[in-house]
Amino acid sequence: MTLQQLEYVLALDKYRHFAKAADACKVTQPTLSSMIQKLEEELGLKIFDRRRQPIAPTQAGRVVIRHAREVLHEARNLRSAVEEDRHSLAGTFTIGVLPTIAPYLLPRFLPHLLNEHQEMDVRVIEMKTSVMKKALADSAIDAAIMAKVEGLDGLQLTTLYYEQFYAYVSSNDPLFSRQVVKTTDFSNDFLWLLDEGHCFRDQLVKFCQLPAAVQSKKTYSLGSIETFMRMVESGKGVTFIPELAVHQLSDRQRLLVRPFALPIPTREIVMAVTDDFFRRTLLDFLVTNIKDSVPRDMLKPMQTARIVL
Repeated sequence: MTLQQLEYVLALDKYRHFAKAADACKVTQPTLSSMIQKLEEELGLKIFDRRRQPIAPTQAGRVVIRHAREVLHEARNLRSAVEEDRHSLAGTFTIGVLPTIAPYLLPRFLPHLLNEHQEMDVRVIEMKTSVMKKALADSAIDAAIMAKVEGLDGLQLTTLYYEQFYAYVSSNDPLFSRQVVKTTDFSNDFLWLLDEGHCFRDQLVKFCQLPAAVQSKKTYSLGSIETFMRMVESGKGVTFIPELAVHQLSDRQRLLVRPFALPIPTREIVMAVTDDFFRRTLLDFLVTNIKDSVPRDMLKPMQTARIVL
């Protein structure tokens, strides 16, 4: 029995498809299938029922998978403890990042970091908050960059920065003539909002008491902030963008940005890890580089801001 075999088992349990699991493990499908079969022969049981579609673990297989997850968790902790004892930046480090943070934050620090420290193997996965919480608990990721929301109990949080929400308003919309917008201004607008489950949407709906934006959802499901910005630029409706996104806009695009009147809705961006996290040297290094990459005035909340959880 090897750790590699256990990795393959967990991958197949996750994807329930041999080809997808093999691709995720960066091996051929025959290799993954053969290694799992050898483990089954060693244990004298079937871990997966291959007759079912999609493939599913057997009752005995679920016990194996639970213990495999625990074994691999301890193995990763062992590697992490060794690297931390060396105060090393080396080794694989996987970070989950919200899709509403990644395109605006990562380009500010990650390319430079990887160029300057080639011993680092930082890997990024975009995830929603609920998925990141489970991934942290399952040790599928080492850390998460997320907005601080309710329900993060049991995680250690380090504040990275604070950012305001802004309205992004079409030149055809009545709000375009306003210098600032209020929460009561959006009742009759066509709002491009992210789907339910995005904390960015949930925070804005909570703060602004926004309608459900059913019309927008019927028009475009599973949209992104960038897609909705293009819709606004083409002349339809209003969407919302985070402060770091404003720093990437052209002068022409900035003409569509409208700040909120007081109190200004703001979200707190944090780095989250579990209580048994070991790689403090690497974590502190990443936190420092992230803070150095954002505007200084975003490191502390404005007195006129309202932090939305």
